[in-house]
Amino acid sequence: MIKNFHPTWLLCVTAVAAMTAGCGPKNDAGTSTATPTSGSTSAAAAKTLEIAVIPKGTTHDYWKSVHAGANKAQEELAKAGTNVDIQWKGPLREDDRNGQIDVVQTFVTQQVNGIVLAPLDNQALVRPVTDAVSAKIPVVIIDSSLNGNDYASYVATNNEKGGELGGQELAKVLGNNKRVLMMRYSQGSASTDQRETGFLKAIKADPGVQLVSVDQYGGATVDSAYKTAQNLLVRFGTQIDGIFTPNETTTRGMLLALHDAGLLHKVKFVGFDSSPDLIAALQAKELDGLVVQDPFKMGYLAVKTVVDDIQGKPFPKTIDTGVTLVTPDNMNDPAIHALLNPPLDQYLK
Repeated sequence: MIKNFHPTWLLCVTAVAAMTAGCGPKNDAGTSTATPTSGSTSAAAAKTLEIAVIPKGTTHDYWKSVHAGANKAQEELAKAGTNVDIQWKGPLREDDRNGQIDVVQTFVTQQVNGIVLAPLDNQALVRPVTDAVSAKIPVVIIDSSLNGNDYASYVATNNEKGGELGGQELAKVLGNNKRVLMMRYSQGSASTDQRETGFLKAIKADPGVQLVSVDQYGGATVDSAYKTAQNLLVRFGTQIDGIFTPNETTTRGMLLALHDAGLLHKVKFVGFDSSPDLIAALQAKELDGLVVQDPFKMGYLAVKTVVDDIQGKPFPKTIDTGVTLVTPDNMNDPAIHALLNPPLDQYLK
């Protein structure tokens, strides 16, 4: 049921809350009154704003949803009188740090009006972001945090909370059999590091849990995750009762390895992120839960926020886009069904 994976995407758009504070002098609430960073408000409104949106990679379903959300923001801004041109470009693979750095530097050289960036390394992208801000180009960080605070705003999931939700659900479905394995994603990825931390925090709260393996990395592709998962199951397959994986590629890779090892339905499995194939696996109860983000909302709010900064409007320094635990029991609830089935075809033409 999960042998062939075909990218589409999920997740849905939610209404936008009021925005407060970015890069200007801070008030007592920790927000700030932003000043225009690229010309005056009237000048910005009169021209087309070039906004670069730079994902960690361009092959996974998750980033297609971010792209669609950014396009929705572009459409709404145009209707409101602000013309925006979304420049979507990123590395092919999520482990190509130098490739992503080159993309950021190229957009800085081109003097785009703003940048939305999902840094695939929380340290390696610090200098390129600093260079962009020094060039008077505001940067909004999405998905995964960045060391330092040069950026205007951070629009993302509460990743540690998401990991905790996954740990709590796995502990719940395990019952009395609690030998647990976690396959990590990639070193330097702040978002998945936080999910892994949250998971371990929750799972260790159950005194009956035995952590069998928590130090192996699946890597940036489904293929690399599959190979790591195969090795883990060869070594620990008869010694584990439950598994957690912290992102789309590790979840898909582990699912394939469990299928090949004949362990589907025998080992409890909670993953993170989603795709149509993972939703199908959840429906078939090959997965016991998926912790789901809202990348569509993330792309949408990030573009709106960077435009607010350019135009001197207030906005939050941090925006939480939400996280939801989806299970076979609740996946058909109207709100969750809408989250899993956003109108992507409308915005990815």
